[in-house]
Amino acid sequence: MTISLTQKSMRKYIIHSIFLFSVIAIIVSCQNQETIDLQNYMSNGKDIYKAKCQNCHGENGEGLGQLAPPLTDSVFLIANKNRLACIIKNGVNETLVIHGKEYREKMPAFPELADIDVAQVMVYVTNSFGNKQGFVPYNQVSTQLQNCK
Repeated sequence: MTISLTQKSMRKYIIHSIFLFSVIAIIVSCQNQETIDLQNYMSNGKDIYKAKCQNCHGENGEGLGQLAPPLTDSVFLIANKNRLACIIKNGVNETLVIHGKEYREKMPAFPELADIDVAQVMVYVTNSFGNKQGFVPYNQVSTQLQNCK
């Protein structure tokens, strides 16, 4: 039983193709740790948002009339990025201007939220409702919370 040159070439081609496909599949399926963390924070943050924030800020971050501001204003969120953790955890009792409208209602505090919970809901809000601010790690949020005024 002899194998022709064509059969050898075909086998070599198939083996190389399988190897190349395997390498490509591995590369495509690999994600860096920040991407994995972002996905986890988004998932957990969404659950926290639904339980704690959605009643006032709406399912799609649209707000609640003059009572609760929308979370769709990325300008406000970016300008207050270093304050968001404190706002989420401690609430806010000041007038906020969002989309040119004033909101005077007090936002309640959520002292029961652990620092990681605050980080997750913050990442969810800043990457949902048309916002795309990227990942904020837990340790950065924890530091912000220690510096709340």
